[in-house]
Amino acid sequence: MDQATSVIELRQYVQHWKDHGQSIGFIPTMGNLHAGHMSLIEKGQALSDRTICSIFVNPMQFGPNDDWDHYPRSLARDIEQLEAIGCDLVYLPTASELYPEGLDKISHVEVTDLTEHYEGAHRPGHFTGVATVVLKLFNIVKPDISVFGKKDFQQYRVISKMVEDFNLDVQIIGQETTREASGLATSSRNQYLDQTQTQQAALIYQLLQQTAQQIEQGERDFETLQAGAIATLDEAGFKTDYFCICNAESLLPATPEDRDLVILVTAAMGPTRLLDNIEISLW
Repeated sequence: MDQATSVIELRQYVQHWKDHGQSIGFIPTMGNLHAGHMSLIEKGQALSDRTICSIFVNPMQFGPNDDWDHYPRSLARDIEQLEAIGCDLVYLPTASELYPEGLDKISHVEVTDLTEHYEGAHRPGHFTGVATVVLKLFNIVKPDISVFGKKDFQQYRVISKMVEDFNLDVQIIGQETTREASGLATSSRNQYLDQTQTQQAALIYQLLQQTAQQIEQGERDFETLQAGAIATLDEAGFKTDYFCICNAESLLPATPEDRDLVILVTAAMGPTRLLDNIEISLW
């Protein structure tokens, strides 16, 4: 597997491949890779000739309550995993490479509407950092496709809308959530749960499935469904930030007339915030 740390070096690899008519798949990550990330790499490999994975812990998307310094980093193990799966290139930029004048002087990307609620409300500035770095990476790599996990469904929609709004020449591919045997969504954050908490955390997906089934069977009192799920999570020891039944495109609260829905949930077990969702099609 090749490695690149600079924009110039990365573009030399990409240009060589494109000169030979090869398509580029790109998976941006912050490292600490797990089975969910590997599924993104595999999707990229299935849909393109060459696959690039970037590893960059982006300081712009960390707010005052987030700890950038202590974000889990496992670069050596990450590279081993990427080599084992046959990734063609890993891009390892530094903050000084992507933000040479510092965060205070970099232009920002604001994706309107989709960022006002849920994670956007709980982590102000987070999606500005995500959209800005992803736009930079797209302009550097110029991929044909880019794969994003649907576990972070709001992020997936934010990136999709940014690509649409700026007419970017890249296809965004959403990859379904990788789950543990219990149904718990695979996440870097799961490593902070002890064995008991890991077992308890499976309740999140169970409630998502239960609520989705009720909606599919005709229940349209969304507020009652949401309130019941939140009460169940809180009684089980979670601190629930939100459990919202939304229009899957706009992410606005769903109406009885909506047909494509997503239920977004974030709940903390101790200090660990766990995100998950489930999509529902009523066509």
